[in-house]
Amino acid sequence: MGSVIKGRQMAEIEGPFVVFIIGVRINKWMAVHRWLPVMRSMGPMLSELYANKSLGFLDASYFISGRGLSIVQYWRSYEQLEHYARGGANHLKAWQDFNRKASVGEAVGIYHETYTVEAGAYESIYVNMPPFGLGKAGQLKPVTSGRETSRERMRPDHGDR
Repeated sequence: MGSVIKGRQMAEIEGPFVVFIIGVRINKWMAVHRWLPVMRSMGPMLSELYANKSLGFLDASYFISGRGLSIVQYWRSYEQLEHYARGGANHLKAWQDFNRKASVGEAVGIYHETYTVEAGAYESIYVNMPPFGLGKAGQLKPVTSGRETSRERMRPDHGDR
């Protein structure tokens, strides 16, 4: 992560974008041989995405819960996300492996959610934070007069967007 930026910042990103959340849930802790390979498969996919930004991937944030791992990804478009899901070398292999292994039991689960966000139909605030989340996928800008509340930042018709 980068250095802490003092004060209040907000994220901006040009045009529409996609938020893709994907996660692994460990259902049976003792079945390490089932869930660990699924967890490990995410690293090569993300390395592939970071190395090939032309695929439309912008950035990702990782979250650990009591039963697994979730990753929030930001993509330029749904079409690019779908293209990677159907044709990305590391993704296809991981998906095929998961389907083969998941059919044997319920030790591990996966999920994903996809959201298309229209230009300006979002808001954010970061206080004394390094670039993170949408602020890292897009760019951070200081909160200015007229953008101090969530409602003000959510207005897509504001002149500085």
